[in-house]
Amino acid sequence: MADLQQGDQPSSAMERKTIEKNRRIHMKNLCSQLNSLLPNNNNPRGEPLSRVDQIDGAINYIKNLETKVKIAEKHRESLRERKRSRSGCSSSSETRKVEVHEMGSLLRITLVCDYEDQFILREIIRMLNEDNIEVKTLHSSLTSATSSLHVLNAEIQQSYNLGTSVLIERLKIFVNGHG
Repeated sequence: MADLQQGDQPSSAMERKTIEKNRRIHMKNLCSQLNSLLPNNNNPRGEPLSRVDQIDGAINYIKNLETKVKIAEKHRESLRERKRSRSGCSSSSETRKVEVHEMGSLLRITLVCDYEDQFILREIIRMLNEDNIEVKTLHSSLTSATSSLHVLNAEIQQSYNLGTSVLIERLKIFVNGHG
């Protein structure tokens, strides 16, 4: 029996070496495959990277991708919210109100709108900027759980030549959807 045990040991040791060798070859192939999937799989000096550096690079690349995915998801959600706000324009236009008061070269624009309709404020500011009217101050507050009040003070530049009545009409049409 002692001979059998001694005879088994060399073959089991050889088996373990073969298994370990195959495992190392398999891991080497997996690392090479992983490295081939990464951009810039060589370091800047043109030398091949060590396995540790390759794995570190993969980890950093994956973390970077995760960050980009989170940012893209936030951006997509904000676009969806904006789309929902715009698609709800006709149903919520009754709660919108815009008043424009002209005081010489100053304009005071008061906007009341649903909280979901915040794009209206951004669009008004964009329209003013297009017409070279400088926004001086903006004060916003919630008037209820679903409604916001915005008071915007702007200065009309001397180079403005359209006339404030045209601007006021454009703002009212935009906010209310009709003249």
